[in-house]
Amino acid sequence: MVTSRQRAVRIVISVVVLTGAFSALFFAMAQKDAQFYKHVDEVMANPSQWYGRSLQLHGFVDGTVLRRPDTLDYRFTIKKGTAVVPAIYTGIVPDTFKTGSEVVLTGRLEPDGFHAESIMAKCPSKYQPVDGSPITGAGGH
Repeated sequence: MVTSRQRAVRIVISVVVLTGAFSALFFAMAQKDAQFYKHVDEVMANPSQWYGRSLQLHGFVDGTVLRRPDTLDYRFTIKKGTAVVPAIYTGIVPDTFKTGSEVVLTGRLEPDGFHAESIMAKCPSKYQPVDGSPITGAGGH
């Protein structure tokens, strides 16, 4: 027959084991999906530290955007200050993606450049009111 003390010990052990297992699972998943949000100049100060890591890289499209004919393969550079990194992307780009646009690339930095999996192009002037008045709440009132 199991005493109440033995039952309490089993419950405590079960709770400890389950808590440990869920914590380990959560930590492993969080590490795998963790992304750093960095600016080009931060990453290029010591690029080898970031090789292979998942990043969101913020900067401005610099120079000419090259697209291989009849494909969705793009090559371009992004910069912040004097720091520049070549970027490679295959896919559909946003309408606002062009030279000089502010972008956030999601992907991985490799020795040959940044391999982007997605691109978000920012366009702050698009959301400014024409008359210069501040936008306040729903409906602009």
